[in-house]
Amino acid sequence: MSEQPGDKQTDRSQGDSDPEAAPQEQTNDEHTEAEDDRPQDPWAARRELYKHAPAAVSGSLVGGDQTGVTGGSVGGDVVLGTKVEHHYRFGAATHTSGDIPSPELDQLAMEFAGYEELVHPLRDQLREKRVLVLYGAPFTGRRSAALMLLRSLDAVPVRAVDPNTPPTALKDEVNSDSHGYLVSDLVTGRENPLRDIDLWALRDALREKDAYLVITVDLFATLRGVDPVPWVPPSPQAVLRSHLHALVDDPRRERELLALELSEEFLGRNDHQLREAAAFAKALADHADGTTTREELANVGPRLVREQVREWFGGDETQLRDKAFLISLAAFDEAAYALTAELSDTLYAEFQRTEDAGREPQVGIFGTSITKRLRLARAVDDWREEHTEWGPVRQRVARFQEPRVSVEVLREVWTSHPSARPALLAWLRKLAQDGRPLVRTRAAVTAAVLAQTDLPSAMALLIEGWAKSKLYRDCLVAANALATAHAVGAPNIPPILRSWCEEEAGPRLRWTAIRAYALVGPRMPDEALQALAKAARTGDDEQEAQHIAESVALLLSDESASVRNRVLRGLVELLRDGPSGRCLTLHAFVLACARADSRLLLRWHAEAASTGPTEDARWLSLLWQTALGDLRYTADALKALAGWVLEADGDPQAERELAMLLPMLVGSDEDRKRLDHMLGTLRDRRGGGPPAVAHRLMAVL
Repeated sequence: MSEQPGDKQTDRSQGDSDPEAAPQEQTNDEHTEAEDDRPQDPWAARRELYKHAPAAVSGSLVGGDQTGVTGGSVGGDVVLGTKVEHHYRFGAATHTSGDIPSPELDQLAMEFAGYEELVHPLRDQLREKRVLVLYGAPFTGRRSAALMLLRSLDAVPVRAVDPNTPPTALKDEVNSDSHGYLVSDLVTGRENPLRDIDLWALRDALREKDAYLVITVDLFATLRGVDPVPWVPPSPQAVLRSHLHALVDDPRRERELLALELSEEFLGRNDHQLREAAAFAKALADHADGTTTREELANVGPRLVREQVREWFGGDETQLRDKAFLISLAAFDEAAYALTAELSDTLYAEFQRTEDAGREPQVGIFGTSITKRLRLARAVDDWREEHTEWGPVRQRVARFQEPRVSVEVLREVWTSHPSARPALLAWLRKLAQDGRPLVRTRAAVTAAVLAQTDLPSAMALLIEGWAKSKLYRDCLVAANALATAHAVGAPNIPPILRSWCEEEAGPRLRWTAIRAYALVGPRMPDEALQALAKAARTGDDEQEAQHIAESVALLLSDESASVRNRVLRGLVELLRDGPSGRCLTLHAFVLACARADSRLLLRWHAEAASTGPTEDARWLSLLWQTALGDLRYTADALKALAGWVLEADGDPQAERELAMLLPMLVGSDEDRKRLDHMLGTLRDRRGGGPPAVAHRLMAVL
């Protein structure tokens, strides 16, 4: 990866502490960066964008038939859910105090999955101890299991005790005529832990009343001397089947519903919450009744995704620092956890500035839990070997279980919480200045998602500012953002690029559009080539002409054969379209031959020629002959050929490909002499005489 001098991150600590010093410091920094700034190598820049964009987006940037997330659609079975735990049953009520109605217990008994193997073994423990502490992760059916456990001992009616009751006061709450008590998700903390002495007092009181109590707690409950019983939930598949049976009660129809493609997709995954299985079972039952269409059934997942995200950001239950982490994970999905956490704290500081502009942001250094954060975000982590410019390294990577959640998070924050925009914009601008290519790329991708959601605001507040910057580095972020925005379905990107390519747009907007066409061109190669050719006709700057030729060369060396074919056809037409068209065609062609990865254009010619006299083979030969015969490009064309010859030394495949190409380039004795001279004067990699492959190729000529 190519790093430019202007890519180094600037130390802003002085400006942060001294407001009066900030303007002067920023001016000096910009002056220094502007002096050192130059465009990043376009091939390296394209590789970085493709490499560092998340998987859901990177496929859409490549030419051909690849598609990604477009138009906000979410394909397949994406079932997440909302926060309120429904205890396997969609819509079940949660009672914080008073007796739980008997119909609810009866319905739960019909729907409950895993009673015999999961709940029944706990019955003897509860009968002996009278009080049981059941712990486990959220949304795993702990409350339902507790109710089934009490029901198995005929401890009904069950009285629900307020979970905010201090543990020391629980004894006073088991004083009714009920034989069963439930404390669902008891609130504990450093000041009010659940202690063994509290359970001893409860046990004596319950034994006197011949009653039982089950307390459920999460994995982070504060316990002192208490030996909780771990709750192992049933599988989502078992919950889906049990709920569906309770709702449909027709084995044949149940089998038909479970055989649907959407059902098979659901059953093939193990990362669903149990409440989601219940919701999907309800949707299947409605589909069986004819009240839900197949399209509505397929939309259950996306709808629950939106509800989950709105739950995260719509209330106070999720702390501000955790909200910052969710946004950072949305921007850095599938990136290293340490990087995501680092940048989430940067965003958290920006949020604090918004909430209290007069107070210095404070970010706690310790106290965050990776496990808790990932569980909140419905995310997972694993260790991967990442390839960096310093070699492969193992990193802990974090990602949402459902990748498309990241897009929904960014849309929700941008459109539903406008007060978050100043902090989010400041954060993204900092990311664009970061010295790490991955960080800059994700800033561009995030801006692209915002543009897909709200193009006018994203352009005015973010992308256009980057495009007008005096630094090429910022313009490249804007180009990446526009190309990615078009790939994910943002509207009106082609007209924006066309207008920015006009001469009156100014040099920086023109450069941004020229580079963006190289990236977005695979999705519209004809239009991109026409716009770049028009820019070449209207411009008179030599450096800009180089940038235009590089963008066309990138299009000609695209991964998609269909894109390359259309660009090649367009270049052959441009070759006859006056001096500017000829110069652009030959300049771009020679650059593509010299710079494309893995001898792409050489392999392309060999593959085309091996099937007969194809148009591609003829056109490639024509461009080679024209470039070699034009004194402005002869030297560069011969240099590109010489590079291929050196690569063919020890590579029989490359030698065969050159043996097919070189004879096609000889149209006269002058052509043969030129190629013979190149081969005869070529130095091997050690600086010696021509390699053996050069002599063999001379014999071919």
